[in-house]
Amino acid sequence: MSAVAAPAAVMVPSPRPAVDDADTVAVLPVLFVPEASQWLSTSSGRIAGDGYSWMQAVHWVAGSGLYQPRRHRSHGPRAFGQTTVFIAQLLAELSPCRPGIEYLMRRTGLTRRAVQNHLQILRETGLLAYIVKGTRQRGGPAQASEFARMIPREFDVALGIRTVQRNEDAPAYTRAVSGIAEAGRELMAKLAKKAARKVRKPRSKTSSKAPAKASVRGAEQQVVTAVSDEVRCTPMQVGTSTVSSAGATSLPPESKLASGVSKSPTPKKSKAKAGGRRKLNLVGRRFQLARELTQELDWLRGCSVPRIAWVARNVADAGWTVTDVKAWLHFRGEAAHVRRGSGLLAVLLAGAENILDTPAKRADAIEQWRGALEAARRDRIRQVRARTERYEGDWQPPTSRAVLREVEAAFDQVRELEHGGRHQDQGQDHVGDGQDTVLEPGDEEITALIATAEGELMQGETTLITSFEPGTALRIFGAELVRRARQINRLANSSLTTIRYR
Repeated sequence: MSAVAAPAAVMVPSPRPAVDDADTVAVLPVLFVPEASQWLSTSSGRIAGDGYSWMQAVHWVAGSGLYQPRRHRSHGPRAFGQTTVFIAQLLAELSPCRPGIEYLMRRTGLTRRAVQNHLQILRETGLLAYIVKGTRQRGGPAQASEFARMIPREFDVALGIRTVQRNEDAPAYTRAVSGIAEAGRELMAKLAKKAARKVRKPRSKTSSKAPAKASVRGAEQQVVTAVSDEVRCTPMQVGTSTVSSAGATSLPPESKLASGVSKSPTPKKSKAKAGGRRKLNLVGRRFQLARELTQELDWLRGCSVPRIAWVARNVADAGWTVTDVKAWLHFRGEAAHVRRGSGLLAVLLAGAENILDTPAKRADAIEQWRGALEAARRDRIRQVRARTERYEGDWQPPTSRAVLREVEAAFDQVRELEHGGRHQDQGQDHVGDGQDTVLEPGDEEITALIATAEGELMQGETTLITSFEPGTALRIFGAELVRRARQINRLANSSLTTIRYR
Protein backbone atom coordinates (compact mmCIF):
# COMPACT_ATOMS: atom_id res chain seq x y z
CA MET A 1 0.00 0.00 0.00
CA SER A 2 1.31 3.47 -0.79
CA ALA A 3 2.42 5.98 1.80
CA VAL A 4 -0.52 8.23 0.90
CA ALA A 5 -3.12 5.53 1.47
CA ALA A 6 -1.72 4.49 4.86
CA PRO A 7 -2.60 7.67 6.82
CA ALA A 8 -5.90 7.83 4.94
CA ALA A 9 -6.76 4.36 6.19
CA VAL A 10 -6.15 5.55 9.73
CA MET A 11 -8.12 8.73 9.30
CA VAL A 12 -11.14 7.29 7.48
CA PRO A 13 -12.70 4.19 9.12
CA SER A 14 -13.30 2.35 5.87
CA PRO A 15 -12.37 -1.23 4.85
CA ARG A 16 -8.98 -1.62 3.20
CA PRO A 17 -8.40 -3.87 0.20
CA ALA A 18 -6.10 -6.85 0.43
CA VAL A 19 -2.45 -6.16 -0.33
CA ASP A 20 -1.98 -9.33 -2.38
CA ASP A 21 -4.93 -8.54 -4.65
CA ALA A 22 -3.20 -6.94 -7.64
CA ASP A 23 -6.38 -6.38 -9.62
CA THR A 24 -8.10 -4.39 -6.85
CA VAL A 25 -7.56 -0.62 -6.83
CA ALA A 26 -7.93 1.31 -3.57
CA VAL A 27 -10.52 3.98 -4.29
CA LEU A 28 -10.55 6.75 -1.69
CA PRO A 29 -13.30 9.32 -1.50
CA VAL A 30 -12.38 12.55 -3.27
CA LEU A 31 -12.55 15.75 -1.20
CA PHE A 32 -13.23 18.57 -3.63
CA VAL A 33 -15.68 21.50 -3.57
CA PRO A 34 -16.42 23.14 -6.94
CA GLU A 35 -16.33 26.91 -7.32
CA ALA A 36 -20.11 27.24 -7.32
CA SER A 37 -20.28 25.63 -3.85
CA GLN A 38 -17.55 27.75 -2.28
CA TRP A 39 -20.05 30.27 -0.88
CA LEU A 40 -21.64 30.13 2.54
CA SER A 41 -25.15 29.90 1.12
CA THR A 42 -24.25 26.92 -1.12
CA SER A 43 -21.80 25.09 1.14
CA SER A 44 -22.62 21.60 2.40
CA GLY A 45 -20.48 21.95 5.53
CA ARG A 46 -21.22 23.65 8.82
CA ILE A 47 -19.75 26.72 10.48
CA ALA A 48 -16.98 26.01 13.00
CA GLY A 49 -17.79 27.13 16.50
CA ASP A 50 -14.28 28.50 17.12
CA GLY A 51 -10.78 28.48 15.67
CA TYR A 52 -9.72 25.51 17.82
CA SER A 53 -12.43 23.22 16.42
CA TRP A 54 -11.68 24.45 12.92
CA MET A 55 -7.97 23.59 13.26
CA GLN A 56 -8.94 20.01 14.16
CA ALA A 57 -10.68 19.73 10.79
CA VAL A 58 -7.68 21.37 9.07
CA HIS A 59 -5.26 18.81 10.51
CA TRP A 60 -7.63 15.99 9.55
CA VAL A 61 -7.71 17.15 5.91
CA ALA A 62 -3.92 17.59 5.90
CA GLY A 63 -3.31 14.03 7.10
CA SER A 64 -6.13 12.21 5.29
CA GLY A 65 -4.74 12.53 1.77
CA LEU A 66 -8.28 12.87 0.36
CA TYR A 67 -7.39 16.07 -1.49
CA GLN A 68 -4.78 16.25 -4.25
CA PRO A 69 -4.45 19.66 -5.95
CA ARG A 70 -2.73 18.17 -9.02
CA ARG A 71 -5.91 16.25 -9.86
CA HIS A 72 -7.53 19.56 -10.80
CA ARG A 73 -4.64 21.72 -12.08
CA SER A 74 -1.09 21.37 -13.35
CA HIS A 75 0.49 24.15 -11.31
CA GLY A 76 0.67 25.25 -7.69
CA PRO A 77 1.24 23.14 -4.56
CA ARG A 78 1.24 19.37 -4.92
CA ALA A 79 -0.49 18.60 -1.60
CA PHE A 80 -2.15 20.03 1.47
CA GLY A 81 1.14 20.63 3.30
CA GLN A 82 2.67 22.52 6.19
CA THR A 83 2.44 25.93 4.51
CA THR A 84 -1.31 25.53 4.01
CA VAL A 85 -1.69 24.54 7.68
CA PHE A 86 0.32 27.60 8.70
CA ILE A 87 -1.91 29.91 6.66
CA ALA A 88 -4.98 28.24 8.18
CA GLN A 89 -3.50 28.88 11.61
CA LEU A 90 -3.23 32.60 10.77
CA LEU A 91 -6.85 32.63 9.61
CA ALA A 92 -7.98 30.97 12.85
CA GLU A 93 -6.65 33.98 14.78
CA LEU A 94 -8.70 36.54 12.82
CA SER A 95 -12.17 37.57 13.94
CA PRO A 96 -13.83 38.28 11.61
CA CYS A 97 -11.89 36.27 9.08
CA ARG A 98 -10.94 38.97 6.58
CA PRO A 99 -7.33 38.25 5.59
CA GLY A 100 -5.72 40.67 3.17
CA ILE A 101 -3.33 39.24 0.59
CA GLU A 102 -0.64 41.72 1.66
CA TYR A 103 -1.07 40.70 5.30
CA LEU A 104 -0.61 36.99 4.49
CA MET A 105 2.35 37.77 2.25
CA ARG A 106 4.01 39.67 5.10
CA ARG A 107 3.37 36.92 7.65
CA THR A 108 4.38 33.98 5.44
CA GLY A 109 7.01 35.49 3.15
CA LEU A 110 5.26 33.99 0.11
CA THR A 111 4.41 35.60 -3.19
CA ARG A 112 0.94 36.83 -4.05
CA ARG A 113 0.28 33.88 -6.37
CA ALA A 114 1.40 31.37 -3.72
CA VAL A 115 -0.91 32.87 -1.09
CA GLN A 116 -3.83 32.78 -3.54
CA ASN A 117 -3.09 29.12 -4.31
CA HIS A 118 -3.21 28.12 -0.64
CA LEU A 119 -6.46 30.04 -0.08
CA GLN A 120 -7.89 28.21 -3.08
CA ILE A 121 -6.87 24.90 -1.49
CA LEU A 122 -8.75 25.78 1.69
CA ARG A 123 -11.84 26.68 -0.32
CA GLU A 124 -11.70 23.53 -2.47
CA THR A 125 -11.46 21.32 0.62
CA GLY A 126 -14.56 22.93 2.12
CA LEU A 127 -12.65 24.57 4.99
CA LEU A 128 -13.42 28.11 3.82
CA ALA A 129 -16.52 29.63 2.25
CA TYR A 130 -17.03 33.12 0.87
CA ILE A 131 -19.25 35.50 2.82
CA VAL A 132 -18.19 38.55 0.81
CA LYS A 133 -15.78 38.39 -2.09
CA GLY A 134 -13.21 41.18 -2.21
CA THR A 135 -13.19 43.75 -4.98
CA ARG A 136 -10.75 46.29 -6.36
CA GLN A 137 -11.95 49.80 -7.14
CA ARG A 138 -10.25 52.12 -9.56
CA GLY A 139 -8.03 54.56 -7.70
CA GLY A 140 -8.69 52.96 -4.30
CA PRO A 141 -7.31 50.14 -2.15
CA ALA A 142 -8.38 46.54 -2.67
CA GLN A 143 -11.13 45.26 -0.38
CA ALA A 144 -10.32 42.00 1.43
CA SER A 145 -12.64 39.01 1.15
CA GLU A 146 -14.50 37.82 4.24
CA PHE A 147 -14.61 34.07 4.85
CA ALA A 148 -16.52 31.71 7.08
CA ARG A 149 -14.50 28.92 8.67
CA MET A 150 -16.31 25.70 7.72
CA ILE A 151 -16.06 22.06 8.76
CA PRO A 152 -16.60 19.73 5.79
CA ARG A 153 -19.31 17.08 5.87
CA GLU A 154 -16.64 14.42 5.19
CA PHE A 155 -15.05 15.23 8.55
CA ASP A 156 -18.29 14.54 10.43
CA VAL A 157 -18.83 11.29 8.51
CA ALA A 158 -15.27 10.03 9.07
CA LEU A 159 -15.29 10.62 12.85
CA GLY A 160 -18.92 9.72 13.43
CA ILE A 161 -19.93 13.19 14.65
CA ARG A 162 -23.67 13.62 15.05
CA THR A 163 -25.21 17.04 14.33
CA VAL A 164 -28.66 18.47 14.96
CA GLN A 165 -30.54 21.43 13.53
CA ARG A 166 -31.99 23.23 16.54
CA ASN A 167 -33.84 25.84 14.51
CA GLU A 168 -35.80 24.48 11.59
CA ASP A 169 -35.96 27.86 9.86
CA ALA A 170 -32.18 28.40 10.06
CA PRO A 171 -29.83 27.43 7.17
CA ALA A 172 -28.24 23.98 7.12
CA TYR A 173 -24.76 25.32 7.81
CA THR A 174 -25.85 26.40 11.33
CA ARG A 175 -26.31 22.86 12.63
CA ALA A 176 -24.60 22.04 15.93
CA VAL A 177 -22.77 18.99 17.30
CA SER A 178 -24.82 16.64 19.46
CA GLY A 179 -22.41 13.71 19.96
CA ILE A 180 -19.57 11.59 18.61
CA ALA A 181 -19.14 7.87 18.00
CA GLU A 182 -16.86 5.82 20.22
CA ALA A 183 -14.70 4.89 17.25
CA GLY A 184 -13.87 8.54 16.55
CA ARG A 185 -12.92 9.61 20.08
CA GLU A 186 -9.33 8.41 19.87
CA LEU A 187 -8.79 10.14 16.56
CA MET A 188 -10.42 13.32 17.89
CA ALA A 189 -7.97 13.32 20.81
CA LYS A 190 -5.03 13.12 18.40
CA LEU A 191 -6.42 15.98 16.33
CA ALA A 192 -6.92 17.98 19.51
CA LYS A 193 -3.22 17.70 20.36
CA LYS A 194 -2.31 18.96 16.89
CA ALA A 195 -4.79 21.83 17.07
CA ALA A 196 -3.39 22.85 20.47
CA ARG A 197 0.11 23.28 19.05
CA LYS A 198 1.19 26.21 16.93
CA VAL A 199 2.84 25.44 13.59
CA ARG A 200 5.95 27.46 12.90
CA LYS A 201 6.51 29.40 9.75
CA PRO A 202 8.18 27.14 7.15
CA ARG A 203 11.82 28.16 6.74
CA SER A 204 12.23 26.85 3.23
CA LYS A 205 9.84 26.18 0.43
CA THR A 206 9.06 22.61 -0.49
CA SER A 207 10.49 21.86 -3.90
CA SER A 208 7.89 21.68 -6.65
CA LYS A 209 9.51 18.43 -7.83
CA ALA A 210 9.11 16.68 -4.46
CA PRO A 211 6.59 13.82 -4.44
CA ALA A 212 3.18 14.29 -2.91
CA LYS A 213 3.99 11.66 -0.25
CA ALA A 214 6.76 13.82 1.19
CA SER A 215 4.41 16.81 1.46
CA VAL A 216 1.81 14.76 3.30
CA ARG A 217 4.48 13.27 5.57
CA GLY A 218 5.79 16.79 6.25
CA ALA A 219 2.37 17.83 7.49
CA GLU A 220 2.41 14.89 9.88
CA GLN A 221 5.99 15.41 11.17
CA GLN A 222 6.07 19.23 11.39
CA VAL A 223 7.72 21.10 14.28
CA VAL A 224 5.10 22.59 16.56
CA THR A 225 4.95 24.69 19.71
CA ALA A 226 2.28 25.31 22.30
CA VAL A 227 -0.50 27.75 21.41
CA SER A 228 -2.26 30.03 23.88
CA ASP A 229 -6.04 30.04 24.15
CA GLU A 230 -6.12 33.82 23.87
CA VAL A 231 -7.11 34.70 20.31
CA ARG A 232 -6.37 38.19 19.05
CA CYS A 233 -8.48 39.88 16.36
CA THR A 234 -5.57 41.11 14.26
CA PRO A 235 -2.26 39.58 15.45
CA MET A 236 0.87 41.70 15.04
CA GLN A 237 3.51 39.01 15.52
CA VAL A 238 4.10 35.26 15.68
CA GLY A 239 5.09 34.31 19.21
CA THR A 240 6.93 31.17 20.30
CA SER A 241 6.64 29.20 23.49
CA THR A 242 7.39 25.82 24.91
CA VAL A 243 5.63 22.58 24.00
CA SER A 244 2.70 21.59 26.21
CA SER A 245 0.63 18.43 26.29
CA ALA A 246 -3.11 18.32 25.55
CA GLY A 247 -5.61 17.29 28.14
CA ALA A 248 -8.17 14.52 28.17
CA THR A 249 -11.19 14.35 25.90
CA SER A 250 -14.79 14.97 26.92
CA LEU A 251 -18.28 14.91 25.48
CA PRO A 252 -19.78 17.60 23.19
CA PRO A 253 -19.96 20.55 22.52
CA GLU A 254 -17.35 20.31 19.81
CA SER A 255 -15.03 22.94 21.29
CA LYS A 256 -14.68 20.66 24.37
CA LEU A 257 -14.35 17.29 22.62
CA ALA A 258 -10.62 17.36 23.31
CA SER A 259 -9.51 20.34 25.36
CA GLY A 260 -6.64 21.12 27.68
CA VAL A 261 -4.55 24.03 26.48
CA SER A 262 -2.14 25.60 28.93
CA LYS A 263 -1.14 29.23 29.03
CA SER A 264 2.43 30.41 28.87
CA PRO A 265 3.60 31.50 32.38
CA THR A 266 5.55 34.54 31.16
CA PRO A 267 4.15 37.22 28.81
CA LYS A 268 6.01 37.80 25.59
CA LYS A 269 7.48 41.16 24.68
CA SER A 270 7.64 42.54 21.20
CA LYS A 271 11.08 42.80 19.68
CA ALA A 272 10.10 45.65 17.38
CA LYS A 273 11.69 48.20 19.75
CA ALA A 274 14.02 48.15 22.73
CA GLY A 275 12.28 47.98 26.07
CA GLY A 276 9.35 45.96 24.76
CA ARG A 277 7.62 48.96 23.13
CA ARG A 278 6.24 48.55 19.64
CA LYS A 279 6.99 50.92 16.83
CA LEU A 280 4.07 53.22 16.09
CA ASN A 281 2.17 52.52 12.91
CA LEU A 282 0.36 55.05 10.71
CA VAL A 283 -2.62 55.50 13.01
CA GLY A 284 -0.43 55.60 16.11
CA ARG A 285 1.63 58.49 14.72
CA ARG A 286 -1.57 60.44 13.98
CA PHE A 287 -2.84 60.04 17.53
CA GLN A 288 0.57 60.89 19.00
CA LEU A 289 0.73 64.16 17.03
CA ALA A 290 -2.87 65.00 17.97
CA ARG A 291 -2.21 64.43 21.67
CA GLU A 292 0.88 66.67 21.60
CA LEU A 293 -1.03 69.42 19.77
CA THR A 294 -3.84 69.44 22.34
CA GLN A 295 -1.25 69.72 25.12
CA GLU A 296 0.92 72.49 23.64
CA LEU A 297 -1.64 74.72 21.87
CA ASP A 298 -3.94 76.60 24.24
CA TRP A 299 -6.77 76.97 21.74
CA LEU A 300 -6.85 73.18 21.18
CA ARG A 301 -7.17 72.23 24.84
CA GLY A 302 -10.28 70.19 25.45
CA CYS A 303 -10.66 69.14 21.82
CA SER A 304 -11.24 65.49 20.96
CA VAL A 305 -7.94 63.72 20.26
CA PRO A 306 -9.46 61.39 17.58
CA ARG A 307 -10.92 64.41 15.77
CA ILE A 308 -7.59 66.27 15.85
CA ALA A 309 -5.87 63.09 14.63
CA TRP A 310 -8.21 62.98 11.65
CA VAL A 311 -7.69 66.71 10.90
CA ALA A 312 -3.87 66.40 11.09
CA ARG A 313 -3.70 63.04 9.29
CA ASN A 314 -2.00 64.44 6.17
CA VAL A 315 0.86 66.18 7.99
CA ALA A 316 1.25 63.23 10.37
CA ASP A 317 1.57 60.83 7.44
CA ALA A 318 4.17 63.17 5.91
CA GLY A 319 6.34 62.85 9.05
CA TRP A 320 5.61 66.22 10.67
CA THR A 321 6.29 66.79 14.37
CA VAL A 322 4.52 69.12 16.76
CA THR A 323 7.37 71.63 16.31
CA ASP A 324 6.84 71.62 12.55
CA VAL A 325 3.11 72.26 13.02
CA LYS A 326 3.72 75.14 15.45
CA ALA A 327 6.20 76.74 13.05
CA TRP A 328 3.69 76.46 10.19
CA LEU A 329 0.88 77.94 12.32
CA HIS A 330 3.11 80.91 13.21
CA PHE A 331 3.54 81.87 9.57
CA ARG A 332 -0.02 80.92 8.64
CA GLY A 333 -1.47 83.15 11.36
CA GLU A 334 -3.71 82.48 14.34
CA ALA A 335 -7.09 83.95 15.23
CA ALA A 336 -7.64 85.98 18.41
CA HIS A 337 -10.97 84.32 19.22
CA VAL A 338 -11.38 80.60 18.45
CA ARG A 339 -14.86 79.09 18.42
CA ARG A 340 -13.99 75.60 17.19
CA GLY A 341 -10.38 74.54 17.46
CA SER A 342 -10.57 71.52 15.15
CA GLY A 343 -12.19 73.55 12.38
CA LEU A 344 -9.59 76.32 12.61
CA LEU A 345 -6.78 73.74 12.59
CA ALA A 346 -8.24 72.12 9.46
CA VAL A 347 -8.24 75.51 7.68
CA LEU A 348 -4.71 76.39 8.77
CA LEU A 349 -3.23 72.99 7.83
CA ALA A 350 -4.88 72.82 4.40
CA GLY A 351 -2.16 72.07 1.83
CA ALA A 352 0.68 72.41 4.37
CA GLU A 353 2.22 69.04 3.47
CA ASN A 354 2.50 70.14 -0.16
CA ILE A 355 4.20 73.48 0.60
CA LEU A 356 6.72 72.23 3.18
CA ASP A 357 7.19 68.91 1.44
CA THR A 358 10.83 68.30 2.45
CA PRO A 359 12.59 68.12 5.84
CA ALA A 360 14.89 70.96 4.77
CA LYS A 361 11.97 73.33 4.20
CA ARG A 362 10.45 72.40 7.54
CA ALA A 363 13.78 72.94 9.31
CA ASP A 364 14.09 76.40 7.72
CA ALA A 365 10.55 77.28 8.83
CA ILE A 366 11.40 76.21 12.40
CA GLU A 367 14.49 78.44 12.43
CA GLN A 368 12.50 81.45 11.23
CA TRP A 369 9.79 80.78 13.80
CA ARG A 370 12.30 80.56 16.63
CA GLY A 371 13.96 83.78 15.44
CA ALA A 372 10.59 85.54 15.52
CA LEU A 373 9.90 84.24 19.03
CA GLU A 374 13.29 85.52 20.22
CA ALA A 375 12.69 88.95 18.67
CA ALA A 376 9.26 89.17 20.32
CA ARG A 377 10.74 88.18 23.68
CA ARG A 378 13.42 90.89 23.46
CA ASP A 379 10.81 93.48 22.49
CA ARG A 380 8.68 92.61 25.52
CA ILE A 381 11.71 92.92 27.80
CA ARG A 382 12.51 96.32 26.28
CA GLN A 383 8.95 97.56 26.83
CA VAL A 384 8.84 96.36 30.45
CA ARG A 385 12.20 97.92 31.17
CA ALA A 386 11.13 101.25 29.67
CA ARG A 387 7.88 101.25 31.65
CA THR A 388 9.74 100.43 34.85
CA GLU A 389 12.29 103.18 34.34
CA ARG A 390 9.52 105.66 33.57
CA TYR A 391 6.97 104.97 36.30
CA GLU A 392 8.66 102.95 39.03
CA GLY A 393 11.89 104.91 39.53
CA ASP A 394 12.74 107.21 42.46
CA TRP A 395 10.38 110.19 42.52
CA GLN A 396 12.07 113.59 42.17
CA PRO A 397 10.37 116.58 43.80
CA PRO A 398 9.29 119.39 41.44
CA THR A 399 11.55 122.44 41.15
CA SER A 400 8.71 124.95 41.12
CA ARG A 401 8.05 126.61 44.51
CA ALA A 402 4.33 126.82 43.86
CA VAL A 403 4.12 123.07 43.30
CA LEU A 404 6.19 122.41 46.44
CA ARG A 405 3.75 124.56 48.48
CA GLU A 406 0.82 122.54 47.11
CA VAL A 407 2.53 119.24 47.95
CA GLU A 408 3.43 120.36 51.47
CA ALA A 409 -0.12 121.53 52.09
CA ALA A 410 -1.43 118.14 50.97
CA PHE A 411 0.90 116.33 53.36
CA ASP A 412 -0.17 118.62 56.23
CA GLN A 413 -3.81 117.89 55.51
CA VAL A 414 -3.20 114.12 55.57
CA ARG A 415 -1.35 114.38 58.91
CA GLU A 416 -4.15 116.45 60.45
CA LEU A 417 -6.76 113.88 59.38
CA GLU A 418 -4.71 111.07 60.91
CA HIS A 419 -4.45 112.94 64.25
CA GLY A 420 -8.16 113.81 64.44
CA GLY A 421 -7.91 117.27 62.92
CA ARG A 422 -10.35 118.83 60.52
CA HIS A 423 -13.19 116.76 59.09
CA GLN A 424 -12.92 115.13 55.74
CA ASP A 425 -15.64 117.30 54.26
CA GLN A 426 -13.69 120.40 55.17
CA GLY A 427 -10.64 118.84 53.59
CA GLN A 428 -12.66 118.16 50.47
CA ASP A 429 -13.75 121.79 50.33
CA HIS A 430 -10.18 122.89 50.83
CA VAL A 431 -8.74 120.47 48.27
CA GLY A 432 -11.29 120.95 45.54
CA ASP A 433 -10.84 119.66 42.03
CA GLY A 434 -7.34 119.81 40.74
CA GLN A 435 -8.54 120.35 37.21
CA ASP A 436 -10.65 123.36 38.21
CA THR A 437 -7.92 124.98 40.35
CA VAL A 438 -6.38 127.97 38.67
CA LEU A 439 -2.64 127.45 38.72
CA GLU A 440 -0.05 130.12 38.74
CA PRO A 441 2.03 130.71 35.60
CA GLY A 442 4.94 128.75 37.15
CA ASP A 443 2.97 125.47 37.52
CA GLU A 444 3.92 123.82 34.21
CA GLU A 445 5.12 120.64 35.95
CA ILE A 446 1.82 119.93 37.72
CA THR A 447 0.03 120.42 34.40
CA ALA A 448 2.37 117.88 32.82
CA LEU A 449 1.72 115.40 35.65
CA ILE A 450 -2.04 115.71 35.18
CA ALA A 451 -1.73 115.19 31.41
CA THR A 452 0.49 112.14 31.93
CA ALA A 453 -1.94 110.67 34.47
CA GLU A 454 -4.87 111.14 32.09
CA GLY A 455 -2.97 109.33 29.33
CA GLU A 456 -2.18 106.44 31.66
CA LEU A 457 -5.78 106.11 32.78
CA MET A 458 -6.88 105.82 29.15
CA GLN A 459 -4.51 102.82 28.84
CA GLY A 460 -5.58 101.29 32.16
CA GLU A 461 -2.40 102.32 34.03
CA THR A 462 -2.58 103.86 37.53
CA THR A 463 1.07 103.73 38.50
CA LEU A 464 1.65 107.50 38.54
CA ILE A 465 -1.40 108.33 40.68
CA THR A 466 -0.95 105.47 43.14
CA SER A 467 2.71 106.38 43.68
CA PHE A 468 1.57 109.41 45.73
CA GLU A 469 -0.07 109.42 49.12
CA PRO A 470 -3.88 109.62 48.94
CA GLY A 471 -4.02 113.23 50.16
CA THR A 472 -1.22 114.33 47.88
CA ALA A 473 -2.85 112.61 44.91
CA LEU A 474 -6.12 114.46 45.65
CA ARG A 475 -4.31 117.78 45.86
CA ILE A 476 -2.30 117.29 42.65
CA PHE A 477 -4.61 115.32 40.33
CA GLY A 478 -8.05 116.09 41.70
CA ALA A 479 -10.89 113.94 42.95
CA GLU A 480 -12.07 112.82 39.50
CA LEU A 481 -8.75 111.34 38.38
CA VAL A 482 -8.21 109.67 41.76
CA ARG A 483 -11.71 108.14 41.62
CA ARG A 484 -11.04 106.74 38.15
CA ALA A 485 -7.70 105.28 39.30
CA ARG A 486 -9.34 103.53 42.26
CA GLN A 487 -12.08 102.13 40.01
CA ILE A 488 -9.50 100.69 37.60
CA ASN A 489 -7.61 99.09 40.48
CA ARG A 490 -10.78 97.43 41.79
CA LEU A 491 -11.57 96.04 38.34
CA ALA A 492 -8.02 94.75 37.89
CA ASN A 493 -8.15 92.86 41.21
CA SER A 494 -11.57 91.36 40.52
CA SER A 495 -11.81 87.71 39.33
CA LEU A 496 -14.77 88.58 37.09
CA THR A 497 -12.88 90.92 34.76
CA THR A 498 -9.72 90.75 32.67
CA ILE A 499 -7.80 93.79 31.47
CA ARG A 500 -5.64 93.45 28.37
CA TYR A 501 -3.14 95.95 27.05
CA ARG A 502 -2.72 96.64 23.36
